[in-house]
Amino acid sequence: MNDTDMMSVLRDHPLARRGLMMTSLMTGLTLATTRVEAQAIHTDTEGLDAGETKVPSGGVDLPAYYARPQGNGPFPIIIVNEEVFGVHDHMADICRRLAKVGYLAVATEVYARIADLGKVSDSSQVQQIVARSPDAQEMSDLDATVQWAMANKGDGSRLGTTGFCRGGRTTWLYAIHNPNLKAAVAWYGNVMGTPSEAHPQRVIDLADQLKCPLLGLYGGQDNFAKAGDAKEAAAKARAAGKTVEIVVYDDAPHGFNADYRPSYRAAAAADGWKRMLEWFRKYGVA
Repeated sequence: MNDTDMMSVLRDHPLARRGLMMTSLMTGLTLATTRVEAQAIHTDTEGLDAGETKVPSGGVDLPAYYARPQGNGPFPIIIVNEEVFGVHDHMADICRRLAKVGYLAVATEVYARIADLGKVSDSSQVQQIVARSPDAQEMSDLDATVQWAMANKGDGSRLGTTGFCRGGRTTWLYAIHNPNLKAAVAWYGNVMGTPSEAHPQRVIDLADQLKCPLLGLYGGQDNFAKAGDAKEAAAKARAAGKTVEIVVYDDAPHGFNADYRPSYRAAAAADGWKRMLEWFRKYGVA
């Protein structure tokens, strides 16, 4: 998602902001309407170890949320890449959902190096923060997240990653960066955008360098992360011998898995979740 598209999402859903504070306990998302609140999924922690933690990376302790099954492990690892709104309640719930089916899932707040998004109320400031976050630093922070997971009952030989919105783009990039990944699943991640000093190359420029099989889940009505662009990136990757599958839900908009927003589409979200778990099993993460 480029900066213009990202700001459109923020403008259209101004209350869909993050709920995980950088320096304090999780406060929860402010939900836009009663209807949205009613549809939001809340996964309990029964049978899980879950909560906030810190991931050391380059001299900085980055806030993160993790969830894993109770027991000794080691558990397969899923790195969860945050939305543009940060590591909020929905991202934490994604971690718990993954832990319920056997994974150690962890989502790290990579933007904490620049600012505490939980204290930013102006959307233009969010734009500036995300635009200043270098891709190279984010990749390094995700590597540190893997190391944290391996030191906390995670099995580094069974490593996968997934992400949503901005995190979908990050998922593509991390699948290009880390040769130890077994599989990746990107939910509506933009493969285009305008290069900048912090983001010197687009996903589509690097798609032929994927290090693991990647599944892309896209909405046919998404004007931000366009399915046609994802298919173009996939074609480039497949021409280089990479394994990529793009699934398009024709009637779904951007953010169709975000059950706390009006964009949520239950059928597409459920099918995408099923496909994601099957992808991880197929390529050796489970």
